[in-house]
Amino acid sequence: MRPMLPPDYRPSEDEPFMSLMQQEYFRRKLLLWRKELLQDSNETLQHLQNESLAGSDLADRASLETERSLELRTRERERKLISKIDEALRRIEEGSYGYCEETSEPISLRRLEARPIATLTIEAQERHERMERTHRDD
Repeated sequence: MRPMLPPDYRPSEDEPFMSLMQQEYFRRKLLLWRKELLQDSNETLQHLQNESLAGSDLADRASLETERSLELRTRERERKLISKIDEALRRIEEGSYGYCEETSEPISLRRLEARPIATLTIEAQERHERMERTHRDD
């Protein structure tokens, strides 16, 4: 059974980390974000289906193709984001949400509020990015 959240609820440092209330808060936040992304995706599909290149001059066609390409790249990024949201929802169900995958330390509530799909603490993320830059330069 899921806890009832007051409409103005915000996780705070004063309560136990990843309490049922916090888990429910982030679950709802992730579900809402996922719903918005899916709505955007459906609107893009409708737009692409209704848009016609027939009868357009060459410059208009080129412009439309550029817009389509940009929209499709955006939707691809959003598809990957939906996958990460689904993974975060699975972690909530498993009880591992909010904890760093590398160190098992709690990820700060501020970080989770800003990036609810975060899997690393800020420190672990910075180490990870430094390693990527180092290996990319090789």
